[in-house]
Formats: sequence, structure tokens, C-alpha cells
Amino acid sequence: MTFKTYLVEDNAVIRENLVGFLEDIADATVIAHASGESEAVAWLGSHRDSWDMAIVDLFLQEGNGLGVVDACRRRAAHQKVVVLSNYATPDMRARSKALGADAFFDKSAEIDLLLDYCEKMSRRHD
Repeated sequence: MTFKTYLVEDNAVIRENLVGFLEDIADATVIAHASGESEAVAWLGSHRDSWDMAIVDLFLQEGNGLGVVDACRRRAAHQKVVVLSNYATPDMRARSKALGADAFFDKSAEIDLLLDYCEKMSRRHD
């Protein structure tokens, strides 16, 4: 059974590649996406029970991913928030975790780890 993923990514090429990757390889269904913080926060606020995983980039067209991660603090226990960013510094990893991110992956070097994480999510939904 697939898990429902909300994608927050402002780069259209990366977003389309991630949608294909997640749906073809990771057994996920991308149910919606946003390219900015306020759009993402509004969607998440009005669809509280509609998603299983949110994948969030840090640098967005408007605002930033840290605000999106912070907006997910009161999510259900089964809902996971993952940061996927090229800016994978120790400070950004720590700040993301402090705001409630369940995991952080480097876009350029840790896609395989994201896939492993998604496979674990998929098994929880079987």
C-alpha cells in the first residue's frame, strides 16, 4: 500500500524528478506540492489528516522550509517530516531536528538513504 506524500520543492525539474522517483521506486503517491512556505503551511493546515510524509526543501520560492517543518509540530504520530536539501550543514540538520523533522537528507549525496527511509514507511502501511 502506498503512503501519501506532500512535497515542498520550488524547483520544477527537481520536483518532477522527485515525484517520478517517489512514485516509481519508493511506493509513494505524491498527493500535492507547494513551492513556497505560506502555500505549504496553508495546505498542511487544511489537510491535517491527508498525508503520511512531508518532504521539505529548505530554500523555497517564498519563505523557507524551516517554517514548514515548524508548522508540522502538531502532526499525528504516524506522519513524518523529512528535510531534503542541498544545504546539508550540521547546523541545518540540527535546526531541522530541533523544529521537529524526523529525518534530513542531502539532495546531492543521500537519495539512497531517502529511498531506504521511504521503504520503511511503505512497510508500515502494508
